[in-house]
Amino acid sequence: MSNTPAPKHVTYLAIGFPPAAKSCAYRMRETANQFVSEGWDVTVVTIADESWERDFGLDHTLSERVDPRVRIVKLPLVREDLETDIRRFSEDRALRPAQWATAYRKEGMKDFPEPIYGGWKADLEQAVERIHRDKPVDLVVATCVPYVNMAAALYLWETHQVPYAIDFRDGWSVDVIGGGEAFAPDSPSGLWERKVLSQALSLWLVNDPIAEWYRERHPDLAARIHVVRNGYDEDSVPLRTRTPDVAAGLTFGHLGVVTSPPRILKAVLDGWRIARERDPLVARSRLEIRGQIGSGAAREANAHMEMIRQAQARGEAVSFGGPAPKAEVPDIFASWDVLLLMIMGGKYMTSGKVYEYAATGLPVMSAHAVEHDATTVMTGHPLWTGAFGFDEEALAVAYSSAARIAVEASDEDRSAARRHAAQYARAAQLGPAIRRLIRQVDPRPEGYERSASAASGAHEVEDLSV
Repeated sequence: MSNTPAPKHVTYLAIGFPPAAKSCAYRMRETANQFVSEGWDVTVVTIADESWERDFGLDHTLSERVDPRVRIVKLPLVREDLETDIRRFSEDRALRPAQWATAYRKEGMKDFPEPIYGGWKADLEQAVERIHRDKPVDLVVATCVPYVNMAAALYLWETHQVPYAIDFRDGWSVDVIGGGEAFAPDSPSGLWERKVLSQALSLWLVNDPIAEWYRERHPDLAARIHVVRNGYDEDSVPLRTRTPDVAAGLTFGHLGVVTSPPRILKAVLDGWRIARERDPLVARSRLEIRGQIGSGAAREANAHMEMIRQAQARGEAVSFGGPAPKAEVPDIFASWDVLLLMIMGGKYMTSGKVYEYAATGLPVMSAHAVEHDATTVMTGHPLWTGAFGFDEEALAVAYSSAARIAVEASDEDRSAARRHAAQYARAAQLGPAIRRLIRQVDPRPEGYERSASAASGAHEVEDLSV
């Protein structure tokens, strides 16, 4: 009889797990894979693929690097407000859409103070109960959003004393876009947040300003609060970058989800137009935008797309290339000369893409607030223009500056840029946090024999939507 201890079991509440075409999917995938590499059995709880087709869409290349030992449970939860087939509308929604939407959001708040998603509380609790019954769970990790995931983690603690950790990422009570407080401590959301965090083993945030916000809001929990940045996947970085062709002009590129206020894209396009009028090199150049433009029914049917089409009609060398499958990201970066980093928010906001941008070895032109956490990440990067906000004149100057950097950058400059970014590799960010969390719940010494589960083949998927 073997004396090898049975693998520990973590249930990972990760709505947005691959193949969901969301930026959070990369962090979720790495988290699940890291637990497997530490010898744990991993059960991921997410929602059905059909739900993501309504929302941000699907990218099945994201699933290719999910460890095959990860078990994935897909719940039949959907956002009814994203349904576009009017044949499926209720009479009330068809006749009074605004009133229906208000009532729908209110209904979602009955069980948990989160519009729309609060109504998923009972389903998530039932799911973790069933998973625990099938194979006892040793740890729950809940990642937000939606915040209702935390209710399911708390439920398993209260019913079975299963410890849990919260990967808050951007936080809940802090307004990462506008800055300041999102809700008061004595509000329904504030009371829920306090209740959940008070029992959590660990709380992860994506940057220092958000972590400091929570340390000040919950000083008695400060020791449990840790910064775990998003980082970049090393397979997303091109092996080499191309040599700029000054005669033919450069290619500026933006890759990422565009859901920021339209005024931000307008400033970026206006700055581009001005730069082309003043700088011959920029005038010969092109601006390509790749990624998701909006979500749900408004995906690629919104003010952002209209501005891009207008710029195209004016002959301003602006193009939109559509969503970018994860597997194509290195080749996309390798086809560009300058990266345009367009992000909303301020000091509490980072960006998933800033880490990838920094690691490519390409020049990075910032289009974001000066006081922004992306500035923290990029400070010291030898091929960065600096941040100048959204003034169109300042952006025009930044385009020209980025073009000069691209032309003048040496191989050593590009290598130095990659070295600067190496500290932000996703595995380097998540690995220590996961090992620290494991030590809190698993007293077995490091180096014990790992799980003998097969390391090849397709991962197990339990689609409960069928």
